[in-house]
Amino acid sequence: MVRYVYPFEEGDGKNKMLLGGKGANLAEMTQFGLNVPPGFTITTEACLAYLEHNRLPQGLLEEVHAAMREVERKSGKTFGSTSDPLLISVRSGSAMSMPGMMDTILNLGLNPETLQGLIAHTGNPRFGYDSWRRFIQLFGKIAMGVSDERFDEAMSAVKKRVGAEQDVDLSAEDLKALADDYLKIIKQETGEEFPLEPYTQLEYAIAAVFRSWMGKRAVDYRRQFKITKDMANGTAVNICTMVFGNMGNDSATGVGFTRNPATGENVTFGEYLVNAQGEDVVAGIRTPQPISRMAEEMPDLHRQLIELRDKLEAHYHEVQDFEFTIERGRLYALQTRNGKMNARAMVVTSVEMEKEGLITREQALLRVNPALLEQLMVPTLVTDGKIAALAQGLPASPGAASGKVVFDADTAEARGKTGEKLILVREETKPEDIHGFFAAQGILTSRGGKTSHAAVVARGMGKPCVSGCDAIHIDVRAKKAQIGAVTLSEGDVITIDGSSGKVYPGRIPTVEAEFFEELKTLLGWADEVARLKVFANADTPRDAERARRFGAKGVGLCRTERMFNDTARLPIVQEMILAETLGERQAALDRLLPIQRSDFIGIFNAMEGLPVTVRLLDPPIHEFLPTASQLEFEIEHLRGLKRALRNMHELPETLKMLDPELHKQYVDSLDNLEANLAEYQNENRFDGLIDRREAMLQKVRALTEVNPMLGHRGVRLGLTHPEIYAMQLRAIVEAAAQCMLDRVDIHVEVMIPQVCTSQELIRVKAQLDAELARIEKMRGLRPQIAFGSMIEVVRACMRAASLAETAEFFSFGTNDLTQATFSFSREDAENKFLPFYQENRILRENPFEVLDLKGVGRLMEMAVRWGRETRPNLKVGICGEQGGQPDSVRFCHAIGLNYVSCSAPRVPIARLAAAQAKLREAEYDPKILL
Repeated sequence: MVRYVYPFEEGDGKNKMLLGGKGANLAEMTQFGLNVPPGFTITTEACLAYLEHNRLPQGLLEEVHAAMREVERKSGKTFGSTSDPLLISVRSGSAMSMPGMMDTILNLGLNPETLQGLIAHTGNPRFGYDSWRRFIQLFGKIAMGVSDERFDEAMSAVKKRVGAEQDVDLSAEDLKALADDYLKIIKQETGEEFPLEPYTQLEYAIAAVFRSWMGKRAVDYRRQFKITKDMANGTAVNICTMVFGNMGNDSATGVGFTRNPATGENVTFGEYLVNAQGEDVVAGIRTPQPISRMAEEMPDLHRQLIELRDKLEAHYHEVQDFEFTIERGRLYALQTRNGKMNARAMVVTSVEMEKEGLITREQALLRVNPALLEQLMVPTLVTDGKIAALAQGLPASPGAASGKVVFDADTAEARGKTGEKLILVREETKPEDIHGFFAAQGILTSRGGKTSHAAVVARGMGKPCVSGCDAIHIDVRAKKAQIGAVTLSEGDVITIDGSSGKVYPGRIPTVEAEFFEELKTLLGWADEVARLKVFANADTPRDAERARRFGAKGVGLCRTERMFNDTARLPIVQEMILAETLGERQAALDRLLPIQRSDFIGIFNAMEGLPVTVRLLDPPIHEFLPTASQLEFEIEHLRGLKRALRNMHELPETLKMLDPELHKQYVDSLDNLEANLAEYQNENRFDGLIDRREAMLQKVRALTEVNPMLGHRGVRLGLTHPEIYAMQLRAIVEAAAQCMLDRVDIHVEVMIPQVCTSQELIRVKAQLDAELARIEKMRGLRPQIAFGSMIEVVRACMRAASLAETAEFFSFGTNDLTQATFSFSREDAENKFLPFYQENRILRENPFEVLDLKGVGRLMEMAVRWGRETRPNLKVGICGEQGGQPDSVRFCHAIGLNYVSCSAPRVPIARLAAAQAKLREAEYDPKILL
C-alpha cells in the first residue's frame, strides 16, 4: 500500500521529489536538532493522485488522522479542543522553490468554540480574534475561492470607522466585528456556510493546496523558469503546529537570509515584524524592521537567531533563506531553503564560501547558474546628480529600468506583448501578479520590504525592484499615482533604480557594468577548468577591445559587412553596387580597400596573440541599398519639390494686388529659399538627384529575390563578382603583413560563408593563395592565414568530409543552419507562430535561442565526425546566437567542438557554462539527446 504521510522525524531530507523542498528541509532540520514545531508532510504522490481523480486518494485521511494524533501527543494540545486547542498551518512545497506561487492556510482548527478556548488559555482576546479573522480570510480565499478584495474592503472600512492606520491598531472588539463581516462575505459570495468542524477544514485545505499546483500563477512560473515534471511534479502539503508571532510585543515573525542576497555580504540579512504572523512580512501589508534592529529590541533572541543562521549554513553548505517565529520569547525555525540571490550575490558568496572552506572550488563553479551572469552585463544608470528623484524606496532588487507606468498585471501582460517597456506599479504585489512581472522591465511598490513578494520574485528574475516606497499614493481604479505634487498617469515614463531604491521621472541613460574582483576570480577558475574556448563576435576594433575585456580568447566571427554599413562608407558601397562596368565597380572597391585594411589592422592589434576569424561578405547585396518603397517615396518627394519651386514664381503678382505687405514678406522669403536652392536650380540638381534614385530603384528591382536568405549571397556572390572577395582578401593579407612588420603577434583566419560544395572553397582558396604570393613577392613575408568554412547549409553538413580536404576549420552558423533545417524564416517565425508553438508545446524552445539538438544538433555532430575523419586536427566552433546559451554550450562541449563564439556581453556566461560542461561531462551523453 502506498504511504502518503511522513512525520518530520521520519522523512528523508534528501527526497525533495517526494516530500517537496519545504517538507524535506523540515524533516532535516528536525533531525539535526533545530527547534521545529511538530508536524508531518503529505507527499507529492498524493497530490498527483488527487489531480488525476479530483478527490483525495483512498487511505490518505486515515493516515492524516493518525499523524495528527502524534502531533497532539508531541505538542500537548488537542485538535478541536475547547480549552487549549491545537492549531495548524497547511502549507505547500514542491521539489523546486516557487516562492509565493502556491497556497498556505494558517490558524486552521479555529471555530467559535476553539476560539474561546484559545482566548481562555492565552488570556489574550485580541490575539484570539486576530488569529480568527486571519484564518477566515485565508481559508475563504484559498479553499472557498472568495476574492481578497472583498476582505480588504471590509478591513479598510473597519480602520476608517475606528480611525486606525494599521491592523495592529485594531482592538479585540474591532477584530471580532471584522471576523463576523468576513463570515458574511463568504456566505454572500459562495452561498455556503463557513465550515466549523476542524477535520472538515483540514480536508478542504489539503485539497485546496493540491489544486494550487495547477493554479495560473504556478503554471506561469513553471513555464517561465522551465521547471519540468522531471524537476518538480506536484506539491507536497506540510501540516505543522502553529506557533504565534502575534501574541504581543514579546512575539514576532520574520524572514532571514544567512547572507545578503543582494550583495553577497557575509552578514545576516532579513526583516521581522513584532506582533505579526508570517504572511504579513512576505505580503508587504506592513513595512518590517531589519533584523539588525532586533539586536536592540530583543538582544537574546537576536543572538539565538545568529546561532540558527550559523547552524543552517554549516549544515547545508549553502546560503539559506529561512523563516522564523518568536512566540513569547521562544525562537522556532519554520522553513529553510537555498536562498534566491541576484547574480552579484551568487558570485560573491561562491568565492567567499570557497575561501572559508564551506564549499570546494568545483562546488563554487557549479552553484552559479551561468544565465544569471547576464544580469551583471546589463547597463546601470548614469546620474550626474542634476536629476532629482521623485521618491525613495527600499533597494529590493538591483539594476535599473525605464518604462511606461502600468498599475495592474493584466495591463502589463497585454501591453508587454506589443513590445512596450513597462514598469509595474502596485501598492504591494501578490502571487497572482506573476504574469505582470514577466511582462515588466521593473517593479515598484508603495508597501513591503526587501523580502516582500515583489522583492523575492524580482530578484529571482533578475529584474530591478523598488519596494516600500511609501511616498507614492496609488489609485488603481483611476490608474494614477501621486508623489507629492507630481501625478503619474498610466503611460507616463519613469525610471527605477533597484540598487539605490530611487524613482526618477522620465527615461535616464545607462552605462555598461564593470567586472568586479569576485567575478574575475570565479571566471578565472572557470577558464582553468574548461576545455572549450570562448571567443567573441566582434566587427570593429572597439568591439574587439570590449570582447577581450570580457575574457574572450579570440574573435570567432568578424562580419565584414558590418564595416560596410558605416554611414561614411555606405555611399561608396552603393557606388560599387550601382556600377555599370567592371571598371566602375573596381574604382569603388579601390576606395573601400584602405578602409577595410585599417579596420583589420585595428582588430588584429586589439586581439594580439589571439585568433581572429574574418568572415567574407555574407548578406545579399541589396541590403546595402534602400528599399524600393523608400526610393519611390524619395523620388515622388523630389518631384514635388521641383514642382513647388516652379510654382513659386507664379504667386507674387497675385499677392502684389491683394496685399502689398504680404507680397514683400513673400518675395524676401522666396529670395532666401532660391539662394538655398540655387545649386539645384542652376545645375539642374533636382533632375540629377531624381535620376540617381531612379537608377538605384531600377537596381533594387533587378536585385530583388523571391527568398533573399536562400539566394545570391555569401560565396555565391563572391564567385559571380570575384572582385569583391579579391578586395577583402587583399585588405586582410595586407593588414596581416603590416602587423607582422610592426611585430604584432597575429593569428588570422579567413572564413567563407554559405558554402555547399568543395569547389566553392577551392576557388576562393586560390584567390587567397594568390594574394599571399603577391604580398610575399612585394614585402618578402608571407602571413600564416588559416582557411575555413562556415557550416550553415544542410548540404555542407552532409559533405563535411569533402569540405575538410580544403578547409582547415569549420564554424557552425547556427542561425542560418536552423532556418535551413526547419524551413523557418526567423523573423516571420518569431513574429507569427513560434510563440504559439511554444505555448502549446509543439516546440519546447525557440530553436533560434536554444540549439535544437535533435535536428540541428544531429547535423552538427555528423559534420564534426565526418570532417575529422578527413582532417583529424580539424578545428570546429560555433558562432551563432546559441554560442552564449548555457545548454547549447554544454552540447558543443559534448560533441567535441573547440570553441564557441558569442556577443561580448555573453562571453562571461559562456566561460562559466564551458567550465560546468567539463565538470558535468560524465552526466551528459549527447547521443541520448540525438
